[in-house]
Amino acid sequence: MSVRPTKQMLVRTVIVMVCMILCITIISGSSLVNIMIFRGEELQNMASEQQLYDSIVTAPRGDIYDRNMNVLATSSTAWTVYITPNGINKLDEDEAEKIRKLIADNLSEILELDRDELYEKTKQKTYYVTVKKKVEKVAADKVREFVADNSDIKMTQYIGIDETTKRYYPNDSLASTVLGFVGDDNQGLAGLESYYDNSLTGVAGRVVAAKNASGTDMPFTYQKVEEAVQGHSLVTSLDSYIQYVCEKYLDEAVEAEKVQERGAVVVMNVNTGAIYGMAVSNDFDPNSPFTLSKEDQATVDAIENKEEKAKKRTELLNRQWRNKAVSDTYEPGSVFKIFTASVALEENLVNANSTFTCNYTYSVSGNIYHCHKAGGHGTQQLRNTIANSCNPAFIMIGQLIGSSTFSKYFEAFGLTQKTGIDLPGEATSNYHKQDKMGTTELASSSFGQTFNITPLQTLALAAASVNGGYLVKPHVVEKIIDADNKVVETTDTSYERQVISESTSATMRELLEFVVENGAKNGKVAGYRVGGKTGTSEKVSKMLELNVRGLYIGSYVGIAPIDNPEIAVFVMLDETMGDSYYGGAVAAPVGSKVMAEILPYLGYEPKYSEAELAKLSVTVPDTVGMTVADAKSKIASAGLSYRVVGVGEKVTAQTPSAASTVYKNGTVILYTEGTSEETTVVPNLTGLTATEANTAAAAAGINIEFSGNTTSSGLKSYSQSIAAGEVVNKGTVVTVNFREEAEADIATQTQ
Repeated sequence: MSVRPTKQMLVRTVIVMVCMILCITIISGSSLVNIMIFRGEELQNMASEQQLYDSIVTAPRGDIYDRNMNVLATSSTAWTVYITPNGINKLDEDEAEKIRKLIADNLSEILELDRDELYEKTKQKTYYVTVKKKVEKVAADKVREFVADNSDIKMTQYIGIDETTKRYYPNDSLASTVLGFVGDDNQGLAGLESYYDNSLTGVAGRVVAAKNASGTDMPFTYQKVEEAVQGHSLVTSLDSYIQYVCEKYLDEAVEAEKVQERGAVVVMNVNTGAIYGMAVSNDFDPNSPFTLSKEDQATVDAIENKEEKAKKRTELLNRQWRNKAVSDTYEPGSVFKIFTASVALEENLVNANSTFTCNYTYSVSGNIYHCHKAGGHGTQQLRNTIANSCNPAFIMIGQLIGSSTFSKYFEAFGLTQKTGIDLPGEATSNYHKQDKMGTTELASSSFGQTFNITPLQTLALAAASVNGGYLVKPHVVEKIIDADNKVVETTDTSYERQVISESTSATMRELLEFVVENGAKNGKVAGYRVGGKTGTSEKVSKMLELNVRGLYIGSYVGIAPIDNPEIAVFVMLDETMGDSYYGGAVAAPVGSKVMAEILPYLGYEPKYSEAELAKLSVTVPDTVGMTVADAKSKIASAGLSYRVVGVGEKVTAQTPSAASTVYKNGTVILYTEGTSEETTVVPNLTGLTATEANTAAAAAGINIEFSGNTTSSGLKSYSQSIAAGEVVNKGTVVTVNFREEAEADIATQTQ
């Protein structure tokens, strides 16, 4: 017999059901609240990440040009290779492992990567892992080929390639310390690349596209593209040819003079501050900035301790990236006498006819200073004190100026602050403040010791002394342009201020020309009027620290044309360990060689003296294929001698070759049919006068080309382009460098 539910039982059942519904509603509601409110954004982002592929499109970096619009730095197309591990992880374990190994084995070989590290990347739990950036076209094509060859296992779902850009420097190491370089993400890390990074970078684009659960693009539904905007380009004041000349002669000098702490050559327009060339020795290739030179790498390899090895590598990398002309300070030595003379003239404390008597020693506050010339220079006019680089005389001039006036002009010439050049890492000078400058500090400062400034400050000082008295701001970038070559920004080249008068500047031009003609003779440039000053400074602090002697910096500043100045050349060789360390002997010849090449290039016509004409080189004409008679005539008309080898009717070869330059009275050897070239041994042509070197060369049957100062008396050769003992063809040209072994530029401390 069935029992009918009572009213009470029905009520209880309804209550239980209502409670159950309420519980379910509360639980569901709380979950929805948690999902929609508290975790809504998180879950929405997770869903988007699973459904959308967001790719950054790298903006093409702006180019860097020289003043003639030659490309110094540009960007070319490259590719980023990536993998999608999520797609692999969804496969069964055996299939996933097969694909992981296949990818690791092949991509590591194609892209030159560590195989095990790449294998671990394939196991990560994400849809996008970068394998390698900035992949060149050849390697990218091999990756594409590998993917296509494995289409049967849908390799396109696991490997992708994005187009990007790679920075490229077409001239290898040319101006590398000025240009700098970029990192993996194309961010500027040094030089102009760093200083103007915001202008060069541009605006990146984006591609947002739908993708499936495996992380691969879906060929339908959604895609949004934001185009990348190319960065602005820089037009610099650098001139590729002038830069090349600076680097060529600096490298030669660093090797010949056995320079230990690098060197620098800077060419600047004295009226605008535009830098035409800035060379620093032991630089690097910005296409591979983290590669050390062979010598530096050998140093690193010789270290066994891992930490010490890494430390040394970092130290040497920073050293090769460091721009010595901008980021290092030094004691300028006797080059600074340009400043002391300018101030004394401007303050009417001396004039061109003022005399100073040097008796070898000079005492200031109990400190004894010595002249570099034993016995002293005697009584001399101002022009001779500069040409002789007489320290006692300049100490006297400094005492006339006084610390207050000295400090006032030190600031006016911009020596208390950075020049403001548009390059990173400019150093700050270290000098005696006025309240700390006593008679001793003033004495040493007057000839360029016991304080430190940068090479750029020295260059700006020299420029102001000859350009009418105006301080200019050195700069590298002339203007910034957009992708359509429209000018976005132009560099202000107006003067900072006038520090000395036009008349004082005119006197300084006369004095500095007198210095080159009578003191710094190695700075002479045939056919041009040049002014300049040499310097040799002791590295006192370092010598005391290491308890050594003989550490010097040889320097030189040359200015041309001195009657209407435009170009200033600064040369510094830090710690030369060759036969000489004086600035007049090691640095001035470099300045002369640079000037000799760039002045004609810039359109300045030479005007030779009779003595200079006698030493001029001439260009060898091309006679190959001519009859012997015609060849003789052509050689003779070029001012050269000739010698015929063989009895044939036509010239089949000649030495020196066409377009070579040789000494005016050199000999060209003409070979006819059936003859072979004759050889000879190069003699030692160093340590000789010009006449002696020419005689020795002629006796060996070779031609000689004179380089450097060749018109002054007392000159001796100090290097030759082909080493003694080498076997060469007769008629070969050997360049021989001459200089005066001057010592009249040494700035020393108290003895």
